[in-house]
Amino acid sequence: MKTHDNASILRHLPTPRRLAWSTLLRDGWRQLRRWQELARQRRQLASMSDAMLKDIGYSRADIEQEASRPFWDDPLRR
Repeated sequence: MKTHDNASILRHLPTPRRLAWSTLLRDGWRQLRRWQELARQRRQLASMSDAMLKDIGYSRADIEQEASRPFWDDPLRR
């Protein structure tokens, strides 16, 4: 069985199909990075002291609620 690299497979696809795949991959990569960033931010908030939270106007309960949200729950996507 002959194997092909991805570049040679993409060359044989019609242009709109190649664009669709590249857009899908790009958007998927961006979404994964966004989820990673949300998880990092929530971990960082959860590690802050109560005094630091008070300085930025949040309570420990606010942060616990935010930190318990799943990584895919993006507040900007509502």
